[in-house]
This record gives sequence, C-alpha cells and structure tokens, in this order.
Amino acid sequence: MVMTLFISFIVLLFVGVPVAFSLGLSSLIYLIGAGIPLSVIPQRMFAGINSFTLLCVPGFILAGNLMNQGGISDRIVKFSNALVGHIRGGLGLANIVDSMVFAGVSGTAVADVSSLGAILIPAMHKEGYDMEFACAVTASSSCIGPIIPPSMPMIIAGTLTGLSVGKLFLAGAIPGILMGVFMMIVTYYLAVKRGYPKYEKLVGKAFWKEFYGGIWAILMVVIIFVGILGGVFSPTEASVVACVYAIIVGVFVYKDMKISDLPRVLKESAITSAAIITLVAFANVFGWIMASEKIPQLIAKTILSFTENKILVILIINIFLLFVGMFMETIAALMTLFPTLLAVLSQVGVDPIQSAMICVLNLVIGLITPPVGVCLFVASSIGKISISKIVQANMPFLIVCLIVLMLVSYVPAISTWLPSLLMG
Repeated sequence: MVMTLFISFIVLLFVGVPVAFSLGLSSLIYLIGAGIPLSVIPQRMFAGINSFTLLCVPGFILAGNLMNQGGISDRIVKFSNALVGHIRGGLGLANIVDSMVFAGVSGTAVADVSSLGAILIPAMHKEGYDMEFACAVTASSSCIGPIIPPSMPMIIAGTLTGLSVGKLFLAGAIPGILMGVFMMIVTYYLAVKRGYPKYEKLVGKAFWKEFYGGIWAILMVVIIFVGILGGVFSPTEASVVACVYAIIVGVFVYKDMKISDLPRVLKESAITSAAIITLVAFANVFGWIMASEKIPQLIAKTILSFTENKILVILIINIFLLFVGMFMETIAALMTLFPTLLAVLSQVGVDPIQSAMICVLNLVIGLITPPVGVCLFVASSIGKISISKIVQANMPFLIVCLIVLMLVSYVPAISTWLPSLLMG
C-alpha cells in the first residue's frame, strides 16, 4: 500500500493536479486500500493546522499585500536606486537590494518576483539591459525572500518540529545577506563587462526624499526584529503588528491606499493563505501515513547505511533536496520531508537550526532551477521571453546560491551564531 501512496501522488502531480490536492487524494486512496477509517482525514488535517505559530502565515501575507497596495514596492525601488543607482549596473544592483528589503515585508519569493518584477523587468529592459538578464537577476534575487526574515518556510519548519521560529528567522539573516552580496558582485562584474548603464548620483534633497520614502519599509522590518528579539511579542503577534503598521503607513503616510481598498486586499490575502493552510493540512495527513508506515525511519536507515560520515550525509541530503526542489513546491516538500531529514542530520551531529537552514535553502534554490522553477516561469511571463534564455542567463546566480548552500552546510556558525548570540 505504501507504493500506492507514492505512485498515486506522483501520477496526480504529473497530470496537473495541484500539490495540496495530490497529497489529499493520494492519502485518500491509501486509506481506502488499507481499510483505515476516513475519519482520520479531518482529524489529522485539524491537528496539522491547530497551531498558534501557523497564524504567522496569513498575518505576514496580509502585511505584504497591504504594503504592496500602499505603494511600498515603488518606494523600495526608488530607495534602492538612490543608494546604488550611480554604480555601473545600478538598476540591477537596486533590483537585488529591493529583494533584500522586500523580503522583510513578504517573506515569499513568488510575491517578490511578481510585485517587483512587474516594475523592474520592463524598467531594466528600457534602460538597455538584456531582457534575459533582467529576468534572471529578478528571479534569482527573489529567492532571498524566504531566507531573510520573516520567512514562510521557516514558520512551517518551526511549526512542524517545535523549533523556535525566532531563532529560525535569525538563522536566515547572514545567509540571506551573503546571497545578496554575492549576487551584487556578479551583477556588477557583468554590468562592467557588458557596459550596462548607471544613473547620476542623487545628493541633497533629492536623495533624502527617496530615503524618506523607503525608510518606512525598513522600519517595519526593524519593528518585527526588535519586537521578537526583545520578547515584546511572538512571531504570530509580530505579523498582526505588521498588518496594523502597513495600514497606517499606506493610508496616512504614503496615502496610496484607501480604506475602501481593504476588502479586496483582505480577500486576496485570504485566498493565498487558504491555499497554504490547505496544503499544510493535507500534507499532515500524508505525513501521518508516512510516520505510521515508518517511512522516515526507513529513509534515515537507508541514508545512514551508505555512510555515517557527517560531510557525506550532508552532501547526500543536499543532492536529494536539490532534486526534490526542481519538481516540488517548497512548503509541501518541507511538510513531507523535513522532520525525517532533521532526524537524520541530528544523528550525525548537525544542529537543528542549521538543519532547517540547509533544508529551506535547498528547496528555495529549486524555485530558480529548471524544469519547474516557479520564479523562472513568473519572470518569463513578465518579460515575455522563453524559459531557456532565462536559464542560461541565470547560471551565474545559480552558482552563487550553490556556493552559499555549501557555506551554510559546512560552516555551522553562518546559521547558528546569530541565534545563539541574541537568543541563547
């Protein structure tokens, strides 16, 4: 019956059934075949979503949508341009800085590439950048979103295992910054080599005008960080504070959002949140079946039967997750695989926080890896060019992501030092 579970899941995915329903239907087929009461389904679905921490998800999604509606995307672009626009390839550099700032608002890669890409990809092409380069740098830099806090995958990882979401948020700060800096180095090198344009440096009032516009977005990130680290509020409460802050800024500071816009924003956020929560619920049913069939123990035993060498075990898991990330949605993959892989990594002495960072980073890289790199498809639809052209232009950035992955995998302090320093 276990083979029936996996075969039906893979078949449903390949015929185009959404991941959440593929998990649910394959679980249903297994339960019917095994003669297990179907009442297990609602019980396990409720158990999977009955989490205070999981309320972060709709909270941060709503905050990101509110900031989008409130004009935050435009101001982040102008703010970043004021900082780095005068450097060769400045708009490409600003694209990366935008993603690093926007990561503190949305926490998701697809939201990043959709929102900022719609603005920056046409703007970069108009200024003389190759369209495939504009799409590649936008798609790749969007992957910083799920790494720099707040991060939806980190929330899911914490919910699944009981790890501190605050520590997981902090664990992504240094890797996220490293990704951004390395991508900026690559962008600058290519800009100099290809003669991409630069802007006149803003000074005086012109600079401070753009700085003022962007500082409200940065202040939101500061409030979230300081609040969580200072024990003022939990990550879930932080998401609510972020929503209130976003409404105040959008309505009264930027004045780009009206109270009448709120019902539409709430509806869009509810739809997105419902999709994620449904995925979590069905994945918990799938995970319960795997646990009852002792699949996690079998996977762990299989990996450790090859080797118990820490370096090789990490390498095997990296290769496995990179492959999974090419085909499977990040949160779904985390839900089904992370508890098992956490146990394997713990057996060879890897810190749980570092393990979470390794798993999330691998799966996020899958968002810009063909054949099912979601961010590549979004960028392709915005730029109206073929995926193959973007994939070729994206190779330098993909290599950068893999370098950061190796550093996170084999230098524990990159992901554990900051959480240990600030939260003990």
